[in-house]
Amino acid sequence: MAELSIRKLISRVTDGAIRIPAFQRGFVWDAEHVAYLMDSIYKNYPFGAVILWRTKERLSSERNLGPFKLPEAKVDFPIEYVLDGQQRLTSIFGVFQTELTPVGDDSWAQIFFDMHAAENVQESQFVALGPHDFDAQRYFPISTFFDVTAFRDATKILSDEQARLIDSVQAVFKEADIPTQEIVTDDRSKVAIVFERVNRLGVELDVFQLLTAWTWSEDFDLQEKFSALSEELRPFGFADIGEDNNLLLRCCSAIVAADASPGAFIALRGSDVRDKFSEISTGIMGAIDFLRSEIHVERLANLPYPACLVPLAVYFSTGKGGMLDGDRSKLVRWFWRTAFTRRYSAAVVRNMNKDIVEAAALREGRPSSLDIIGGAIDKDFFMSPFNVTSVNTRTFIAMLIQANPVSFVSGKNISLSAVLQAYNRNEFHHLMPRAFTKTKGIGTKETNALANFAIISAADNKILGGVAPSHYRGKMPSDKIDTILDRAIVPQSLFNDEFDDFIAERVRMLLEAAERLAT
Repeated sequence: MAELSIRKLISRVTDGAIRIPAFQRGFVWDAEHVAYLMDSIYKNYPFGAVILWRTKERLSSERNLGPFKLPEAKVDFPIEYVLDGQQRLTSIFGVFQTELTPVGDDSWAQIFFDMHAAENVQESQFVALGPHDFDAQRYFPISTFFDVTAFRDATKILSDEQARLIDSVQAVFKEADIPTQEIVTDDRSKVAIVFERVNRLGVELDVFQLLTAWTWSEDFDLQEKFSALSEELRPFGFADIGEDNNLLLRCCSAIVAADASPGAFIALRGSDVRDKFSEISTGIMGAIDFLRSEIHVERLANLPYPACLVPLAVYFSTGKGGMLDGDRSKLVRWFWRTAFTRRYSAAVVRNMNKDIVEAAALREGRPSSLDIIGGAIDKDFFMSPFNVTSVNTRTFIAMLIQANPVSFVSGKNISLSAVLQAYNRNEFHHLMPRAFTKTKGIGTKETNALANFAIISAADNKILGGVAPSHYRGKMPSDKIDTILDRAIVPQSLFNDEFDDFIAERVRMLLEAAERLAT
């Protein structure tokens, strides 16, 4: 682990050596965050390593360092792009630098040491103050620590005791080091892998921004192309696909290079994407049309895995027209097997790349094993908790949709489009209500299992009430009960009010329905 002193950081930024690539998000910390960082440095608390990418290849698109416009780098001077730690570096530079004039708001950088604050392992001794809150007898501006003249002027009014205190605080910052990790390479693939792994740790880095910042032709703006495609998809409910840049990149890379890995993203050439963009657009449109017509998906959020779009886009990219029946069956089986076996929850790139190859083979009329996916559908799948953002719940809802459910109160067809567009907890309710299961001593985990849910609107649920199923049965149309249960994949044992027996039979029915979809 290398280290970078604060003085060296200031020097390398003002020399133009440390820069912010356009694919980084902007500076988002507020003054309180910055003050706590200063306190962590002062108390020698860990505050995380900074990842720098050292390269001689200058990016075509860069970002300011917070409110500071960075100077041009010196000739033949290696560039160090910040891959992780931008908020910390910007904070430290902004507080202590004196050379660059901010072009935006830098009020967050006005951090002071509170000379009256008691030393405390928890509470910060550093505060952010506005010009009207400043009291020179209590608060010392730490922005002077690396400016000899300003520091001397600021300490003139201090007592000897205060001066000694501030000298000791300044010494800490002058000796403080920022831990850094440096990647020295001009290999885009390596940088892409680093990005992917940093991203897995929860850091929001956007490979799409990296790609568009690199070497794309001036007459081909990928972001504009994707934005236009997003608008084209808006009438079909899929405009939000334009917000998932990495999904769109996977589609591009799969169609152009038959590879959806991060390394393949970065290896893409702008000219290749430009030449095949009509195929990319056709593939995505065809995939969405398939999902809407065959799976009854209304928006990206309905998909168990948005990544399912990628192999489908490969299949439809040639725009060859209608599907053969055999192709349709394989694609439908592949979708359901992928969802029920949670295929894209592990080894995602490997499984996706295999599916891309098999989808291309199917498209070209060659033997394809796209729909041959190992793994059985387990009954535990339907005992997982109901959560509209989880893969299991989205798969469960998609399966219920296939049965064309009807209202539990009127027996009339439900507007599935409205349910899937809203796609929130209010459209799905317990078959055995919580108020009832609580009286039976049934735990929350069991009550909230998928097997105890159906598509029941908030309005219908209010009419049925939180009573035993045998009681709310009287509020259902008697001549349509069989149809209602059949369309909801619910057994008649619901009305026996025996939770365990009902759940066991419902799980069996759900497993049978799932197996029919996946075979």
